[in-house]
Amino acid sequence: MNWTEKYRPKSLKDVIGNRAAKEELLKWAREWQQGKPSKKAAILYGKPGVGKTSSAYALANDFKWEVIELNASDERNREIIRKIALTGAIHEVLSIDGKFISSKEGARKLIILDEADNLYEKAGDFGGKRAIIETIKATKQPIILIANDYYELIKGSGAGLRGLCKSIEFKKVSSREIAALLKKICQMEGIVADPEVINEIARRCDGDVRSAINDLQSIAYGKRITRDMLSHLGYRDREREIFTGLRNILRAKEMRAAIREAWRIDESPDNLILWIDENLPMEYKYPDDLARAYEFLSRADVFLGRVWRRQYYGLWGYASELMTGGIAVAKKHEYRGFTAYHFPKWLRSMAASKQYRQIRLSIAKKIGKVMHCSSRKALEMLPMFKKLFADADTAARLAARFDLTEEELFFIVGDKAKEIYAEAEKLKKMEKQAVLFNFK
Repeated sequence: MNWTEKYRPKSLKDVIGNRAAKEELLKWAREWQQGKPSKKAAILYGKPGVGKTSSAYALANDFKWEVIELNASDERNREIIRKIALTGAIHEVLSIDGKFISSKEGARKLIILDEADNLYEKAGDFGGKRAIIETIKATKQPIILIANDYYELIKGSGAGLRGLCKSIEFKKVSSREIAALLKKICQMEGIVADPEVINEIARRCDGDVRSAINDLQSIAYGKRITRDMLSHLGYRDREREIFTGLRNILRAKEMRAAIREAWRIDESPDNLILWIDENLPMEYKYPDDLARAYEFLSRADVFLGRVWRRQYYGLWGYASELMTGGIAVAKKHEYRGFTAYHFPKWLRSMAASKQYRQIRLSIAKKIGKVMHCSSRKALEMLPMFKKLFADADTAARLAARFDLTEEELFFIVGDKAKEIYAEAEKLKKMEKQAVLFNFK
């Protein structure tokens, strides 16, 4: 499960950062609860990942409000906004179990329009923003508009929103607060994490909480996060570049634009096809678009197979054009708004298994050095050594003798690693002191 959803705050007090913005939002909600709102709608705006959507849902949960949402994938023209938002805004409240509750009793429905600055308005259909304005004027229920770009929302036909809405800016969250949240998540997941790694993730995310949590989850293969995993974070900057390129490819309106984007991100076709395969279903919501896109992807895979069989890399160009330009023109619908892309599961599992093999080989080399045998022979003896490590005292002496790290011990004994490692370090220190004071 994605950790950003798993650890989405249930209450507004649990949303980190933006104290002033949360207080403004809470004040607005209390006005609605008292039946005297100064503004019928609120606009929450700011960079992605700073807590806008989480705050809206947490607020609804705190006040026991039902939620009606139009998300970013909806083609929000005038008619859809009229049918869904306006109907929900005017009528009284039905609870989840179907019970009627009058607004006079304080019952409310919160209407959330996420990614409001990405309204689906194309030639001949410019009514989206005007429909929102009409909805706000007529509403008997609170409305929250969420936008990354405030000025994109209020420009043109959206100018009237400025006077109708309470505008609340959400700013970047401090790295200190993000680091504290990441530590809390590690505790809840039973993960032992090096503070240096946590602080580095918090620093790199540039105030984007969602990005920081995704970074943490991407390197949490086991129950330990160590300093050597900082090298994996180096790839996260590269990964963000791939995410941007991938979005441009999947949303390109012509073949050439998609192919040029593939050249820009400079990713080999055999890796790029994994990224596209993983994220294509998240972007293309219509089954016919998805079927046509996978047809192009399968043809690209045929060319990649020929590359490996014939060792002729001239075929890479055909594969690349099919998996980028082909899938771009395969869609008949336009997709807008935010889509959360993911690292390919196959690449992640390979990275995890590579780390597993490296630790295993490192242990074997240390055992081989002490036992005067090859690493290969030591690997054969590893199951026997695991049995010897079942006894804590023996494990500490062996750990000290083989000079095993805490991470290597975790591979052998699991959660007991920290305790055994500390005892092994004491034994090594005592041994050094004994040698130092041996005057014979």
